[in-house]
Amino acid sequence: QVQLVESGGRLVQAGGSLRLACAASGGTFSRNTMGWFRQAPGKEREFVALIRPGGGVTDYADSVKGRFTVSRDDNKNTVHLQMNSLKPEDAAVYYCAASTSDYGSWYLSRVTAYAYWGQGTQVTVSS
Repeated sequence: QVQLVESGGRLVQAGGSLRLACAASGGTFSRNTMGWFRQAPGKEREFVALIRPGGGVTDYADSVKGRFTVSRDDNKNTVHLQMNSLKPEDAAVYYCAASTSDYGSWYLSRVTAYAYWGQGTQVTVSS
């Protein structure tokens, strides 16, 4: 059983930066694809970024490409999401998730690809 705990969310001004962290325990972290998703009030949970085992392959939603960077530290069982140039539309609860799937990004960008989820961390962006 994998447990995930996110941290780092807070209020930030538009144009600012935040670095979210997700600490994992249980399971074999290094073998999991780790994903970041977000959910704004009244909207469905949406894909933000993912990083495959080994860290060499990443993928991003078009809305965050060039602004967000996902990374992982398998020695510390941690994944990070560096968010720069934040916009008000980035405000949401951000969730970390773990998947054991070997499928490609077409599948791993889906909520249903992930069996394990954290409780979320709130990101608020003021304009």
